[in-house]
Amino acid sequence: GMTGRIAAGRAERRRASDMARIVYGVSGEGSGHSSRARVMLTHLTALGHTVKVVSYDRGYANLKDDFDVFETEGLHIASEDNRVKKVKTFTHNLKRLSKGQQKVNELRQALFKTFDPHAVITDFEPMTAYLAHHYALPLISIDNQHRLRYMRYACPPELVADEKLTRNIIRSMVPSPDVALVTTFYRGEPTNARTFLFTPILRDAVLALKPECGSHILVYLTSGFESFVDILQTFTREQFIVYGSGREGREGHLTFKAPSRDGFLHDLATSRAVMATAGFTLITEALHLGKPYLALPMRGQFEQEINAHFLAQLGYGVRMRRIRPEMVGHFLYRLPELSAKLAEYPAADNAAILDRLAELTAGDCAAAVEFRRRRKEG
Repeated sequence: GMTGRIAAGRAERRRASDMARIVYGVSGEGSGHSSRARVMLTHLTALGHTVKVVSYDRGYANLKDDFDVFETEGLHIASEDNRVKKVKTFTHNLKRLSKGQQKVNELRQALFKTFDPHAVITDFEPMTAYLAHHYALPLISIDNQHRLRYMRYACPPELVADEKLTRNIIRSMVPSPDVALVTTFYRGEPTNARTFLFTPILRDAVLALKPECGSHILVYLTSGFESFVDILQTFTREQFIVYGSGREGREGHLTFKAPSRDGFLHDLATSRAVMATAGFTLITEALHLGKPYLALPMRGQFEQEINAHFLAQLGYGVRMRRIRPEMVGHFLYRLPELSAKLAEYPAADNAAILDRLAELTAGDCAAAVEFRRRRKEG
């Protein structure tokens, strides 16, 4: 009868109200942000939420076929010979500002006024973060950058100046989030009650891998590390598979390969160890697979420098700030000890962070709204 119809209508409305409208900004730099965002976006969509993604460059290219993605302008970091050129970065961004302003206006109209989201999530994408504040919407950050701002750890003295600069960059990219979901392989203490630490988010392709210990060492380099390959030539008892050098083919005990996702993941899963730049994504994938890591941080990139430091601190790898042959020897000598330590690494799936995101976005993002209210009253 009548009461049944009213109850059914109420249940229908409640189901509809569980379906939040969310704007999700994703940094377009590299592939780490978009591969992490893909896991979260797939989960949000499965929960029934309507999500509009905002990204650029690699992020836009990686996500546009599977999600509703608005293409914006990005802030780019120009790197040359392995050092970040801070001034060049700034002038490069200035040239793009007029186009950037036009994008902000389009974004405001389409994704904030018309779509009218309940909350904004950002993976280090500044435009969506600023617009969340402008429209008084709850802002959730999901990234690994915020561990550098909201997590306690001991910073080595030679990195203190860079740490301060990096914290300022993070603050300027993402003004205070209401909730920070932080992925980190080094567990410090959160510095506030709205920061939550999680094991790093892993791609499905990585979770599906079955690691085994083969005979080769996987090497992944970016430009500016040509001299490192010369050193590897001298370690003739080892087999190296090298990605990112721009070369292809076999040269003695070195095999150079062109980029390929599946080939690379197979070579990673079957390697004895990894020698590579200290990017967050590759480190966390290697740790999950139990591979000791020789980290070559890009000079002037604090995040890579601190990743390399954390790795060494935890006993999972060796940090090499200046390219020296004896460090390669030292790393090879320590492989058994590093492997033993890695057996204790807490392998985990993405369940904990996915559950937290489901809680924050349920009922029109009520929990996220509450975090915002508390921060405003703070």
